[in-house]
Amino acid sequence: MTSNNRTSRTIRTHRGAAAVALAAATALLAGCSSGSGKADDPLTGDKPKDGAVVVGSNNFAESILLADLYGEALKAKGVKVEYKPNIGSRETTYGLLKNGTIAVLPEYNGALLAYLDPKATPKTTEATTSAIKAKLDSKLTLLEPSPAQDKDTITVNAVTAKKYHLTAESSIGDLKSVAKDLAVGASPEFQSRHQGLVGLKSVYGLEFKSFKALDAGGPLTQAALTKNTVQAADIFSTDPIIAKEKFIPLQDPKNLFGLENVQPLVRKGGVSPKGVEALNALSAKLDTATLLKLNTQVQAEKKDPLAVAKAWLKSAGLS
Repeated sequence: MTSNNRTSRTIRTHRGAAAVALAAATALLAGCSSGSGKADDPLTGDKPKDGAVVVGSNNFAESILLADLYGEALKAKGVKVEYKPNIGSRETTYGLLKNGTIAVLPEYNGALLAYLDPKATPKTTEATTSAIKAKLDSKLTLLEPSPAQDKDTITVNAVTAKKYHLTAESSIGDLKSVAKDLAVGASPEFQSRHQGLVGLKSVYGLEFKSFKALDAGGPLTQAALTKNTVQAADIFSTDPIIAKEKFIPLQDPKNLFGLENVQPLVRKGGVSPKGVEALNALSAKLDTATLLKLNTQVQAEKKDPLAVAKAWLKSAGLS
């Protein structure tokens, strides 16, 4: 992803709702303590008690869900866990990892690398991990990345998918012969970004019939795609709207939209070897389709993220 797009995940305008400002997040902590039930302010710098591993999360629903998955996977291996959820921006969570206030945080490799090195443009997951490790604070390290990615996608609605025989295995390139008949919707910036219309033309040879300036995968874009005002749109790959409306995200084999694998960022020595093994085993089984399903349960069906995490870990043989 471009640095602008990846860096936007630091403040994370996510699922059509503006990311909560740091001060607001602090004020809301008492009501958002997923997992632990505690109302402690994670910004105070309190260190964990009794050797507990502290799992933190940023202030959006998917990060909280991922933190619950990490924490409960650790608990299943006998590791004592505390939660510090809904903390805020990457600037804050990165500092809390460095000072030992938290030990584990769910991260997105592309966004983290953009934060550490905005000029880096690796093309593979492995290269992204290596680039991050080269820039990470010496107290921190990454565990294994998961196949799950929360990234920008070119997504078509069910009507368009049926008309052009597009499936979950279809790629962006499969639109080349029909893009001239389709309207595409996204944020205004999408029109001039390489990770937008410019790249869709140069990388995949797509020229759409028209472009509608909407929002960054939010309610305007989602509504336009649902109503067939646009036939294709920029939608985040784990957005519950995909399952709800039977949208089809198209594969991006040339990585135009970069990499955003979910990957645990940990403080060195903050997690035991059996804890590391548990988190790596979780990552190995967490793919994009699974994360989309879990997000749908939490965000669309309003289920408790901790309960969703526990149920999936049990079904995956991880607890």
